[in-house]
Amino acid sequence: MPEVKEDEIYILIITGLSGAGKTQAVNCLEDAGYYCVDNLPPVLLRKFIELIMDSERKIDRIALVLDVRGGQFFDQVNQVIEELGRDNIRLEILFLEASDEVLVRRFKESRRRHPLAVRDRLLEAIERERQMLEELRGRANFIIDTSNLTPRELKDKIISLLGENKKSRFTVGVMSFGYKMGIPLDSDIVMDVRFLPNPFYDPVMRDMTGEDELVADFVLSSPVTKSFTRRFLNMLRFLIPYYIEEGKTNLEIALGCTGGQHRSVVLADYIGKQLRNMGYNVNIRHRDIFRYKVEE
Repeated sequence: MPEVKEDEIYILIITGLSGAGKTQAVNCLEDAGYYCVDNLPPVLLRKFIELIMDSERKIDRIALVLDVRGGQFFDQVNQVIEELGRDNIRLEILFLEASDEVLVRRFKESRRRHPLAVRDRLLEAIERERQMLEELRGRANFIIDTSNLTPRELKDKIISLLGENKKSRFTVGVMSFGYKMGIPLDSDIVMDVRFLPNPFYDPVMRDMTGEDELVADFVLSSPVTKSFTRRFLNMLRFLIPYYIEEGKTNLEIALGCTGGQHRSVVLADYIGKQLRNMGYNVNIRHRDIFRYKVEE
């Protein structure tokens, strides 16, 4: 990701020709953790930045789409950009363009109207838009011609240009659950761990949960558990890089036992910890454990 100093805001302005891929660019940056705003009138840009700086929530990477849809307000965009030369604001411009032939084809395929095509024919509207954006294009830090790019290739190009690391923006969710309460609907990988030794049948551990050390030691010390976790982690080591390469930004892994109290909790904690050690961003959640935990 772009290096952002403490108390500095990085603003990426996304602009360019209509139909050149700005929507795909916004989706890509939103997945990468940017705070995205589409079609913000330039006159409101200064006020927007002030609100961000005064916000208690730290937002240091912002992507704004500014283009001719702003109508009469768009004429102010170059002046506003010049006025944003404050020390704590780092501003860069990403300009997307494509050939006339490709733009015409895209508009015809999508059946959408060009924002300047109210009076002009489509080709005339595209040419007029090029003229309106000429100065902004000259200011651009990054220019991407999307004529021959698929949405996936455009996404990879943006990530590469901005120095975004695919692995750093990829998140793995590891959840424990009980089959009694149903399989989580948002799961990508579901693993049934009901074949592991069950602490429920030990009166000492029955009312405990997988977060208790005694239960965790019992489950993890089993030769079957050791063999399973080794094989399962090897599978994840193989799979996750391909999910990342495919452009997926999160993976939901669900581990289920009968009630979601013992075995699945232990396994979710263990697998999540090992994935963190591999360098992944991991969120661990125990969906059904609250049914058994007693408030102190």
